[in-house]
Amino acid sequence: MNPVEFSHAVLISRVAPGQWHALEDDLVVGRGEASRRPDGRMFVSIDAWHGAAFDRLAEAMLTALRRPLHTVVDEADLDLTAQWQRAGFTTRRREWEYSVPTDPRATGLDSALPPSGVTIRAFGSAEEAPLRALDRTIRDEVEAGPGWQDMPAEVLARPVLDLSKYAVAAQSGQYLGLLRVATVTRLPRIGLIAVRADRRRRGIARALLAHTLGALHRIGKETASAEVTESNMAATALFEGIGAWRTGSNLELVLR
Repeated sequence: MNPVEFSHAVLISRVAPGQWHALEDDLVVGRGEASRRPDGRMFVSIDAWHGAAFDRLAEAMLTALRRPLHTVVDEADLDLTAQWQRAGFTTRRREWEYSVPTDPRATGLDSALPPSGVTIRAFGSAEEAPLRALDRTIRDEVEAGPGWQDMPAEVLARPVLDLSKYAVAAQSGQYLGLLRVATVTRLPRIGLIAVRADRRRRGIARALLAHTLGALHRIGKETASAEVTESNMAATALFEGIGAWRTGSNLELVLR
């Protein structure tokens, strides 16, 4: 596609499907990308050197793409948030970022035991077949219940199962709940906690957290990170109840 010229000497070029560049004096001064998530929603992002490049990229992308469109911004980045709002986006949901202590003396989880008959299987000891069965069950429950609109990308994707990242709650050969930990740089991140709908409110999620945070503490990790959707009151209560504190927030914005 040939570049389209706008004012402020900024040229916009669609360099590949879902990718745009903003050029100024033959230098790339901004990049825009669009990608479709597994639930079908289209997410866009723009990284630009200045406001004019952002506006031109947004104009080109919004003209080329079908709505609704979504984007995620750090709520503390007021300039970027204002730029998307200027393009017509409005806030759809907020996701809190938490720092989670691992020391059982701080979390109070040293006495958190699973329900009778339920055992916690350590990272790397889960079996693939029952773990995949639990994954399918949880996905079916989300589909039949709240839907995917408030689920993070971590849940939507179907990653290759790395058993070393999963702790599971098991009973009679069936898996009832799981916790996945991903490591970003040197800070462990709790990517997902999920329990089968018919086994919730029995302390399984709390026991999974107790096992995970205790294991991290024993290898010298003082904190972990986690993200919780603002509307998920149960998860908010779980994390804040063990002494986790908010370190920031992200906004999902939408253009309908």
